[in-house]
Amino acid sequence: MHAVLHPPPPGTPGHGGWHELHAADGAAAFDFYAGLFGWTKGEAVNIGPMGIYQLFKTAGQDCPAGGIMNKTPDMPRPAWVYYFNTASIRAAAARVTDAGGRIETPPMQVPGGQWILHARDPQGAFFAMIASAE
Repeated sequence: MHAVLHPPPPGTPGHGGWHELHAADGAAAFDFYAGLFGWTKGEAVNIGPMGIYQLFKTAGQDCPAGGIMNKTPDMPRPAWVYYFNTASIRAAAARVTDAGGRIETPPMQVPGGQWILHARDPQGAFFAMIASAE
């Protein structure tokens, strides 16, 4: 008998919650992943000088799973940023600094009402968190 694993409900703290690609060419990157995995376009948000932030949905999902945008000129190469769910973004920020990490982008509210932050762990690895509550 094989165990059937079911993903946790969206927003479950401690699990991945958002996937963001900072690409050399956001439109071309979307086409690549759409062809590879069957992703479909969600809302396209104009983020000013940085261009379009294209939300994407994965196969069989009603809600967006992430977004793709052009990387900033100061980024040395394209990169994925993974956001981990947490119950409170301010409490998560405190846990990061208490554990020896540092906050790179302080908590901020994003379109849709969620809160995000960008941080580095004590070894310098970059990660992000997302919460529905400040």
